[in-house]
Amino acid sequence: MDILFKKEAEMDATKSQERRGRPVTVGQRNGWWQKTWPAALGMVVAAATAYGLTDGRAVAPVVAASGLVYLAAAATGRPRAAWVAFGVTIPLITVGKLTGLDVTPWLLALAAVMLVVGLARRRTRPWWALPLQTAAMLVLGAAALIAVQLNATLGGLLVATALLAHAAWDIHHHRTRRVVVRSLAEFCAVLDILVAVIVAVIALTS
Repeated sequence: MDILFKKEAEMDATKSQERRGRPVTVGQRNGWWQKTWPAALGMVVAAATAYGLTDGRAVAPVVAASGLVYLAAAATGRPRAAWVAFGVTIPLITVGKLTGLDVTPWLLALAAVMLVVGLARRRTRPWWALPLQTAAMLVLGAAALIAVQLNATLGGLLVATALLAHAAWDIHHHRTRRVVVRSLAEFCAVLDILVAVIVAVIALTS
């Protein structure tokens, strides 16, 4: 936590120096990159997700994955576990995109495993983190499952709505610094918003 505050202070100092015409050191430039890489990565993943997309329902697994990464962090009590969970979802979603297979059930199975892990540990702090993230996972998982059963327009709009709702979830956790690391929350917010807009446009114009 102290490291995060220190980095933010360095960013403020860098901006102040730039306004005064003072040179910015390499270390300060690195601090700027460390501050912006989550959003940049979110844009890259959003572009990869949208590439070749013609049906918003194909993004339904991303909705389930967005809940899984938070549940993994809550279940293990380790905020950085969200990044590990994200890394696990990438190959699954990629396989689904290349083969047309709906991998949402597999993501929900992983979520069930994480819930069991969290219940077995019984050391999640705060105590309400696991129940809250489990409830969010259930809502997002249900939205993903329902979306693929609807027509392209309704299903796509449901996916877009779920992603926008989760973007608000990301922003809340980014501001409160809870459950997941801020870099994951920022990355996920950018990804969710961009993909939601793209999916909504496809759903309304296809």
